[in-house]
Amino acid sequence: MNKKGKFITIEGTDGSGKSTQLELLKKYFADKKTDTVFVRDPGSTQIGEKIRYLILDTQNTAMSDETEALLYAACRIQLVNEVIVPALERGTNVICDRFVDSSIAYQGFARGLGKEKIELINSFALEKCMPDLTVFFNLPPEKGMLRKNNQKELDRIEKESINFHKKVYNGYLSLLNAYPQRIHSIDASLSVEEVFNSVKNIIEAMRW
Repeated sequence: MNKKGKFITIEGTDGSGKSTQLELLKKYFADKKTDTVFVRDPGSTQIGEKIRYLILDTQNTAMSDETEALLYAACRIQLVNEVIVPALERGTNVICDRFVDSSIAYQGFARGLGKEKIELINSFALEKCMPDLTVFFNLPPEKGMLRKNNQKELDRIEKESINFHKKVYNGYLSLLNAYPQRIHSIDASLSVEEVFNSVKNIIEAMRW
């Protein structure tokens, strides 16, 4: 791939404040008049949004861990082929709400499928592009789920036990230790303004 744009992914446990920060990032890049597309994983394609619904539907309690992992991988390669790679090749930056690190943390660690198996079933996506930078909003799951519990509705993954979300968090910490040059951790317990200033500092330190 002749990649001309930058690929940045945003990661974090449920309730870490990703959505708020992504809205601020949209305004930030718009003000800079930088050609940037924002996508979410799973989703952001017609096929991907349908798969996202299947994954997160609270009625799908019989879904096996392996099925869940494969659905995420299928959705991801569709996003890579249809949106991410074409954008990067034409020089457009891509900001993605979650990517393969989420699958490693949620399905690899929390579901117990293992990092290697998740990387294997995501190999179609990984061989085409990996993020230049990943920003991890670091918030212990006990605090994050308190925020989420104030919402009226939770999806199938958010409804998992606190022990599940602790495993997810530990998965992210493992990835942070494994890839310190790519993954940058931000204390998500700080104020919205303080968190966003940290995000800006990390992004502006990139070699554009």
